[in-house]
Amino acid sequence: MTDTSDMGLAEAGVPFREKSAWVAIAGMVVAYGAYFIVVSALPRAGSEIDETLRTIALFGIATVIRLLILGIGTLVIRSGSPADARVPSDERDRAIAGRSAAFAYYVLMAGMIVVGIMMPFNAHGVAITNAALFWLVAAEIVRYGTTISAYRRGWHG
Repeated sequence: MTDTSDMGLAEAGVPFREKSAWVAIAGMVVAYGAYFIVVSALPRAGSEIDETLRTIALFGIATVIRLLILGIGTLVIRSGSPADARVPSDERDRAIAGRSAAFAYYVLMAGMIVVGIMMPFNAHGVAITNAALFWLVAAEIVRYGTTISAYRRGWHG
């Protein structure tokens, strides 16, 4: 039995992989949430090319913000628990990752059916691209959320 009296609550109770999932969700919600809000609030650009270039620029900014949050957050949690960060994944970690990926896959496939089969009949260009991006982000949030839930509930596969 490990003596946790000298450890902080975060060190004693929350695995590094769960903390990493929290950081990943935070980065995605902040960056891509802001992206979708800005894209939906902006009026259409003059031409399709202008619209596409603006969308690419905004997506690039959102991605840089997400990566900064992810990088800084990972450095902070890694410095707070360096030993836990170096622990290789075990069977439970791999089972949680597989289960999380399976749930995310269903969300992604449902979204791609909407984007690839239904939307071409009533939307075009940037709208389809943003819808596909939305479903990719949603699938990743489901993956990280399932990971967090599994660690919180003590799921062992």
